This record gives sequence, structure tokens and C-alpha cells, in this order.
Amino acid sequence: MSSLVGRNLLAGPEPDVTENAGYADPPPRMGFFTDTSVCIGCKACEVACKEWNAIPEDGLEFTGMSYDNTQGLGADTWRHVAFIEQDKPMGRADSGIDHENAPGEAPGGGATDMRWLMASDVCKHCTHAACLDVCPTGSLFRTEFGTVVVQEDICNGCGYCIPACPYGVIDQRKGDGRAWKCTMCYDRLGAGLEPACAKACPTDSIQYGPLDELRERAALRVDQLHGIGVEDARLYGHDPEDGVGGDGAFFLLLDEPEVYGLPPDPVVTTRDLPSIWTHTGVAAAALLGGIAAVFAVHGRNGGGR
Repeated sequence: MSSLVGRNLLAGPEPDVTENAGYADPPPRMGFFTDTSVCIGCKACEVACKEWNAIPEDGLEFTGMSYDNTQGLGADTWRHVAFIEQDKPMGRADSGIDHENAPGEAPGGGATDMRWLMASDVCKHCTHAACLDVCPTGSLFRTEFGTVVVQEDICNGCGYCIPACPYGVIDQRKGDGRAWKCTMCYDRLGAGLEPACAKACPTDSIQYGPLDELRERAALRVDQLHGIGVEDARLYGHDPEDGVGGDGAFFLLLDEPEVYGLPPDPVVTTRDLPSIWTHTGVAAAALLGGIAAVFAVHGRNGGGR
């Protein structure tokens, strides 16, 4: 298992992840709140992420998925903006966007027969991060900001973290073999800067800050949308009592999570490890006891000859 700094202790619904990781006096836990109701699909976040982190381009080919040319998160896509087409009218009151000719509106503000749900996805930086549990080298570690980072110079390419992630975020780069994902621009955070994607977002769809403050802001935004008739608005990944203890990157969605390709009820994949280890220990002790008993009987029988 990984070192103390990388440990992921399953203690309570939302433990102090930075203190549990061994930091004596950490700053507030930082995170992302992505408000998809104001995303315009410009992909500025994708470009800024690639430029700052020197991530290779990943094809730029026609995918058949509307105007989306990157398809999903991967080793070479740490932020991904999805274009989800729905046969559902979306007028000005539904969108929550004030500018003219927003996606889903005809010129002049009238509703059309189709709307686009645009959403910028990213690593969730889970409270209970299974990737930390399974990493054998300590390559994955919890930072003092509560985020989860891969140290590519330590990663041995074992790939254990990939199936461990309940969101399918982590990926291995072709020709490289090591695991890569969003670091929430750890180098920028240490210098007091916001992540590149949040800095580049022109509509503040991606918001960065102390996680507790973001959760309060998100709850107010949902109330605001409900107040103007957007009843489908809901938060995803904000609840500290969900299956991963709450996400460090959570979202405001305008439809069910499955529509966005997100699991409806994510669960930390290593939640049963403690009980498995306990049962394994008991079984091993019983096996050793049985072997000892066999040798004891054999010794008595041999001594009687």
C-alpha cells in the first residue's frame, strides 16, 4: 500500500482528508464546482488544461458526438466538455442564461425543439479515493489541499488505479503505460493561483475555491434555478454521505446523471477491503492452526514408534 501521505482512511462519512493524510496544519480543502447551466461549450477549459499541463493532443477527429471531438476523459484529456443533444424544448426561462441566442434558443429567444446539455467533466478528487487504496508505489497521493495527484515519475504502470476508479477517470497513456489524470493544477495551487480551467472559463461555469464555500454557493444556485422554473436542476457529488464520501469536484446538472455519462450511485470500489483483510487474516490464522495441529499429531505418532 502507499505511504502515510497517500493513505485513504475510511473513517466516517467525510473525514478531514488532509489531516488523515498526515498534514499537521493544512489549508482548507479546495475543490471545483461546475455549474453546467451556464456552460456554453466553448472548450476553453480543455485548451487551457492542455496548454498549462503540456498534455498531448488527442486526435481532433470527428467522433459523431455532436461537436465533441474528444469523447471523454482520458490520459490526454483531463477536462472534457460534453455536448448532449436532447429533443426537449429549452426556452430562456429554462436556461438560466441571459445572453441572446444561447444554446437551445432560436434567434430572438424563442424555444426550439432541441437543447444542448453542455458539461465540463473532470476527476472528482474523491473523499474516499479508491485509487489511493490500490496504488502500490505511493505514486498517487493526497495533497495538502485535499486533492488527489499522480506522480508520473513514481508510477510503475501497474494499472491498478484504473478499474478502482468508480468514475472511469484514470487512464494509461499509449506508448507510456503510466497513469495520468487531472491534478487540479497542483503546481498553480501552491503558488496561490486558481487552476487553469477555472481561470479560462468565460462564464464561471467552473468555479474553484474552498469546498465548503462552493457547496453553499451551489445550493443557492439550485434554489435560484428552481425559483425560475428549472425543476430538473440538481447537485451531483456534493453529498458527504454518498458512496465516495463526497467529491472534491461536484456538479450542478440539468438532468439525471446517466444522461451525462455519470454513475447515479458511485461507490468507492475498495469499501470492503477492511472486512476482506479481516476475513483473510482469520482464515490464515485458522489455516496455520490446522497445519500446526497436523505437525503436532504427526510428531506424537512418530515419537511412539
